[in-house]
Amino acid sequence: MSPPPDIDALCAAELKSLVLQLLEEVAQLRRTIAAQRDEIARLKGGPGRPNIKPSGMDKATEPQLADPPGEHRRRGRTRTKLTIHEERTLKVDAPPGWRFKGYAGFLVQDLLIRPHVTHFRRECWQAPDGKTVMAALPEGVDGHFGPELRRFVLAQYHQGQVTAPRLVALLRGLGILISKRQIVRLLIAGKQSFLDEARGVLRAGLTNAAWITVDDTGARHKAKNGFCTQIGNAQFTWFGTTGSKSRLNFLALLRAGHGDYVVNKEALAYMRARALAGPVIASLSEHADRVFADRAAWDAHLDRLGICALKVNPDPTLIATEGALWGSLKAHGLLADTVIVSDVTPANSISVSMVCAGSMPNVWFTSSMRSPMRNGPRNAASAP
Repeated sequence: MSPPPDIDALCAAELKSLVLQLLEEVAQLRRTIAAQRDEIARLKGGPGRPNIKPSGMDKATEPQLADPPGEHRRRGRTRTKLTIHEERTLKVDAPPGWRFKGYAGFLVQDLLIRPHVTHFRRECWQAPDGKTVMAALPEGVDGHFGPELRRFVLAQYHQGQVTAPRLVALLRGLGILISKRQIVRLLIAGKQSFLDEARGVLRAGLTNAAWITVDDTGARHKAKNGFCTQIGNAQFTWFGTTGSKSRLNFLALLRAGHGDYVVNKEALAYMRARALAGPVIASLSEHADRVFADRAAWDAHLDRLGICALKVNPDPTLIATEGALWGSLKAHGLLADTVIVSDVTPANSISVSMVCAGSMPNVWFTSSMRSPMRNGPRNAASAP
């Protein structure tokens, strides 16, 4: 387009229209240049524009048909699948002489979504000594948002993949006064109960499961690269993201939240299987202290025994710590009769299955090309 004869004479609306027109032309030029580059690359035999697939969020927001077009599935009885919350009797003004023949049922499913604000007037009493007592809030009330609202936010964000800004717009449209910061707090604050539940599931699985599978993959957490470890079987699955991918990290995860370090017969057997020096094992086994509350207490114990100062191969501090972790999980009854099945692939040479090779009992290592149920274990580690 040709420039106007006098830009200074243009008003604000005309300048805005001119800028929008220029931006549209620039965008069109960029699309043309990109198409020409793709064509040049194709003519030269080079790679074209990559085909980037849409994210899973976009797919999850697309409506899906219950049945394929043209096909009808036989439905079961709806009444047996639903819980009746209300029954209403609809009457007919029947003329005289008509006979009553009972009722014809008709189910209607509906959803009640509306704001519900409760003002709690809490009694306050003052004792003779000046101490003030205030009536407690009902169970489930934590902060200025009720449990049903918190449940709705968690379900929409994690299961419905609704972003925080969209949740703010949705709730405000329903009449809830809430901000994005408050939404984020509902998502991340006070979730210790979920962590306790996940830890309880892992402990129950490691205590009672006849077999479990373990695997790991790369992951990012808090803008840092890490590793996500999976532990589970057909009945449960547990995920944990850490910054390390090592034998020590895997044994720490297998403790299922327990933080102690224990020197028992299982721990000493582990150390012998890992070729720890005999004098080091003797100093640990002959000492009166066998149970240590945390890593700081354990490191202090190794330092007092002079184990941390040893510079030999294998590292005695590392092997002793691994043995104490193994002793801890055995002391808590974990992995008593559990078979660990892990996948070994050439591209993942330091996977979970490799970090426990040769030192942990009941471990099966299977490649991705073989089925453990069909061909049996590829390599079975003997008990330490």
